[in-house]
Amino acid sequence: MSKSMYRHMAEAWRRPNDGETKALYRERLIQWRQEPSITRIEGPTRLDRARQAGYKAKQGFVMARVRVRRGGLQVRMIKGGRKPRQKGINKITMAKSIQRIAEERVGKKFPNLEVLNSYWVAEDGRHKYYEVILVDPFHPAIENDKDIGWISEPQHRGRAHRGLTSAGKRGRGLFHKGKGAEKLRPSIRAHDGKGK
Repeated sequence: MSKSMYRHMAEAWRRPNDGETKALYRERLIQWRQEPSITRIEGPTRLDRARQAGYKAKQGFVMARVRVRRGGLQVRMIKGGRKPRQKGINKITMAKSIQRIAEERVGKKFPNLEVLNSYWVAEDGRHKYYEVILVDPFHPAIENDKDIGWISEPQHRGRAHRGLTSAGKRGRGLFHKGKGAEKLRPSIRAHDGKGK
């Protein structure tokens, strides 16, 4: 059985820094480093992932590429006396993933649009690059679409900032179900009433 076009794309993107795609991948990174941290783009670089994440080539859909720093979080050095091992400056694990931060920044940059989803496109020694799918909830083509029309309803405003995207739900642990995940819903703070 022959492979589909999307299967070929997915296999090429599994290791973009190897083989035939290596030169193209590096050329893209050189160009992207010179652009602003958030750039609106014409269409998705990874069509297979964009389609999986809900992208459609129609009016009302907007694509943006965002650059965010990578690596462990660092905090400021504290002034008071501590044992050196208790200072905790390097190797801090963040509560949010880099992808969630990328989605929030794009959501802030385009306040009239809603973040639908995002996916990884590249990384170098200092930065990670994500492409974010944005939707105009007030566009007639979106309101009348049976697949994506739900995003026009008021309860979906500010999805990225409330952890309602796919990356946000993963970070909140909502992809875990059953034993060991009893306190995750409706949220960690709201479970025992302390978040009020």
